[in-house]
Amino acid sequence: MNKLLTTVSVLLLIISASVAVEAQNKRTRFDPSGAFWISGEPPAGFSDFSSINLNMRNLRRLPTTGLQLNDGTSFRFKTVVVKQNNFTFTTDVKRGVSYSFAGRFLKGGDFAATWMGEETPVLEGTLTKLKDGKKVADAKLKFIYFGGT
Repeated sequence: MNKLLTTVSVLLLIISASVAVEAQNKRTRFDPSGAFWISGEPPAGFSDFSSINLNMRNLRRLPTTGLQLNDGTSFRFKTVVVKQNNFTFTTDVKRGVSYSFAGRFLKGGDFAATWMGEETPVLEGTLTKLKDGKKVADAKLKFIYFGGT
């Protein structure tokens, strides 16, 4: 009987530990899905910029992943790396224009689950605009997050 009680206790301990680890993994999962807007006024060369959009889970409430201009023009990512300490992309070319970005997220976790509507920057990096393959604008920027409606 003592052996059975010990075995059951050990099994319960293992099960509760695995549940705690799974809960921790869900809390620390990195998912920056949402829109990122320039914090403050856009610098010269970026007055037409609207947002960088990430839709990691292909949710209908979020725009398609890519870069968007104020007139609705969307640039799909040609290359992209989305990690907390390394977020880079290059876009496709439209009317001779393309963009690239190299930066990092300033926080981790599931952005939509923790978003409180703050105007605190959560992304920083250098955005570069190219025309016919030549740099026409670049700026070191900070971005605020919007999780969608």
